[in-house]
Amino acid sequence: MTESLPWLDADRILTAVGFTRAITALTEAITAGLDPVSAATRTVVPVASGELLLMPAATSESVGVKVATVAPNNPARGMPRIQALYLLIDAATLTPRVLLDGTALTTLRTPALSAVAASYLAAPEASRLLVFGSGPQAWGHVHALACVRPLTDITIVGRSSASAGVSEVVEKLRHEGFAARPGAPEDVADADIIVCATTARTPLFAETEVSARALVVAVGSHEPEAREVDAAFVHRAQTVVEDPATALREAGDIIQAIAERGPLTLIPLGSLVHGEATVDFSRPRFFKSVGMGWEDLVVAQACVRASWPSNEH
Repeated sequence: MTESLPWLDADRILTAVGFTRAITALTEAITAGLDPVSAATRTVVPVASGELLLMPAATSESVGVKVATVAPNNPARGMPRIQALYLLIDAATLTPRVLLDGTALTTLRTPALSAVAASYLAAPEASRLLVFGSGPQAWGHVHALACVRPLTDITIVGRSSASAGVSEVVEKLRHEGFAARPGAPEDVADADIIVCATTARTPLFAETEVSARALVVAVGSHEPEAREVDAAFVHRAQTVVEDPATALREAGDIIQAIAERGPLTLIPLGSLVHGEATVDFSRPRFFKSVGMGWEDLVVAQACVRASWPSNEH
């Protein structure tokens, strides 16, 4: 191992790979046989100021681990709520190869995975996107979903109509060429795709407000006590998750829906990719993601390949 590891910063991660290549990498990994059901689990360590997360994964090519921190009080300090580093390791020798900005990696891989799901679950003509949230995940989901559906109307909804964060992300998206505008929770009725990327602990909208044509994607939490959608919606929708066992352990949207209304049928994302599940477009579709280590590893490998095509690292 060299004295200092090569470093991939946020700009290089987002420009070297981008959302289209990240979506392709995740899809190809599942198609090639990577099974999210058998992936390593996340370790959550409570600490005084929040949580320490360890997210390991391994493939025949690489081993990797993301070390992330969640500090709920950081936004009030003007600091990110979530910060992370990612270490990529050679699978054969277990020698550390590259260190990556784990926060940027998360900003890339989470929306990319949502887009993989949306490429199957969203109506082919879906063009109206509504996003709850105004952070990096909101911005990333607009870019990723635009790779798989013809988005023409994008609504950003924050905690209040006067949210500074909403104004900032709307302005940024407009500058990037998207037809974005601020909106309100009741706008969900007109949306083809609804993304929940918040720190909410309780549902953001009522089940009755969502049309049968809509896809809802929820990525804001990996805690059993938190949810962004209500139990009635989860039971009404066709529900897809990364891995049923992980969802039953970590996804509050799923756990609370079962506690309140009984058992659910959970479709693994891999079943969609492999053509083993049929999408039911007669009712809403729901993709719940808690984030798993294999997703970080696949996208980290794609970042390294794009940055060093000769595979010198």
